[in-house]
This record gives sequence, C-alpha cells and structure tokens, in this order.
Amino acid sequence: MTLPATGNRQLATAFAPGSIGNVGPGFDVLGLAVDGIGDRVTVELTDGESRVASVTGRDADLVPLDATRNAAAIAALAYLRPYGRRAIVSIEKGLPLAGGMGGSAASSVGGAYAAALAIGDDIDTNKIIAAALEGESAVAGRHLDNIAPCVLGGLALVRSVDPIDVVALPVRAAWWVALVTPRVRIQTKEARALLPQECDRATWIQQMANTTALAHAFAIGDGDLLRRALDDKYAEPRRAALIPRFYDVKRAALDAGSLGSSISGSGPTIFAIAADETAARACADAMQHAFADIESSAHVGPIAKQGVRRET
Repeated sequence: MTLPATGNRQLATAFAPGSIGNVGPGFDVLGLAVDGIGDRVTVELTDGESRVASVTGRDADLVPLDATRNAAAIAALAYLRPYGRRAIVSIEKGLPLAGGMGGSAASSVGGAYAAALAIGDDIDTNKIIAAALEGESAVAGRHLDNIAPCVLGGLALVRSVDPIDVVALPVRAAWWVALVTPRVRIQTKEARALLPQECDRATWIQQMANTTALAHAFAIGDGDLLRRALDDKYAEPRRAALIPRFYDVKRAALDAGSLGSSISGSGPTIFAIAADETAARACADAMQHAFADIESSAHVGPIAKQGVRRET
C-alpha cells in the first residue's frame, strides 16, 4: 500500500499509536491499534552526526540517548540509510517502557515514518515496516504484531515477517478498549523466553480456531463470538505468573461487562474489549480495583482507525 506524497521536508513529526500485541490467541500474528495514546517522534535531517536530541514523557529517563540503542533512532536511520542521510531524533513518550502496549514499536514506527516525511518520500508501507522492524528487533525481538497495527491502524494480521506480508483486517464494531498497567516491568525478550518452541496438537488446533474466530468476530461485529474466541492457550498461562493478581484482574474485567480480556503483548498491561465507552470505563475501574494495593494506570480508548500519521 502506498500513501500520498508528503512533499519536500527537512523536519517532520509523526504520531504512532499504542497497540495490543497478540490480542489473546493470535500470538505474533494479530495486533490491534488503540486510539488516544502513543509516541511522537521528530526527525530532522542533518549534515552533522546522527544523535538523539531529547526524550521526554513517560519513562523518558529509561530510554537510551545513544542513537545506536534507541529504537526510534535506529528505525529513522535505517530508513535514511539508502539516501546517505543522517538525522537528529527527538521522542515524546506516551507509552510505558516494557509495558506491553507496543512502546518500542510505536517509537520505531514513528522514527521511520518521520524520516520518510523529512526526506520527502512517498510513503510506502513496506519500507516503513522494514525500517521500524530494525528498531523493534534491537529492543524487543524480530516480530511485527505491534508494528503492523501501529502502521495500518485497526486490527492487523502478520502473515509473514520474512518477507514482510501484513494485512489490514476489517473491523465492523465500534468497540472500545480498556488498558490497565500495574507498576511492574516485564522485558519482552524475557517474557518470550518463557514460551516453548512447540506445543501439543490439541492446543495448536484450538489456538488456530480461536485466532480465526477472533478475526471473524471483529469483521462482523459479533461480541458473543469474540467472548468465546478471546481465549489464549499458549502465552497467557505461562506469562500470567509475571503479573500480580492477573486472574483476579481478568475476572474483574469480565464481571464488569468485558467481551474478553487477556495480557497485552508480553504484559504487564492487561486489556479488556468492551461494547462501548461506558462499559470500557467500568472495566478499567474494576480492573484497577482488583489490583488492590498495586499501583496501576489506565487508558480507555476506541480502536484506532488510523495508524501512524504526520503531526504539524
């Protein structure tokens, strides 16, 4: 997919939304963009050395200023590499670090997209994704389930990483999402290390059925089907122990009216999908209450119809 031309610019800012990786059973295959929260990345072309000028916002003090270790800078410079250009990168973090909300993916996508805008390219989705993948790989591993929805918006399917093959899936229902993040830090690479390389055939079959049914539920707006399909047999049972009171929080979301709830990406954020804003806010309140004495933050927003975009 190619987006409209951006014109000739030397400096540009992009906003990249947060996302839910896996969306329950769709491990490394499905991702869902969430509106109202994300990272802003500014890229300015320079004749000097590439560098990260600043990082502000959420968990800013934990984000490396070294351009060789910063996801947004790595992605921006990967995009600019064929042009022989260098850049100064600034990041405003709206997403937590190691929070399970696609923070490294959003920074990477924002860096790649802003670089394309700054150099005046037509925006080619695969080029953005390929550059963003370099930033994501350096921080969280080589996967696209957060990058794809961050670029495309809505619900996205990753059919293949090598070669890159991602598909925007239809979303019919105007569902809302509650995201609750306890004050716990989980590194994506460590959480992935907990997962086995193989699983038994019965689990594999059920996981495929749940993932297919989940995508169909979004496509036709079937909340009852979503409720049955949002059941992760692979990652959730193994990662639940990393999140204090996980099952209490999930039960609280379901009792409050959620259509389904699970771990967002590698965690510790827990997501709940609800029919509307009122229900989503009720879920978020119930989830935070279930965390009891564990400090948590919440975000409630609709499914993002648009992915990464230019900001003036």
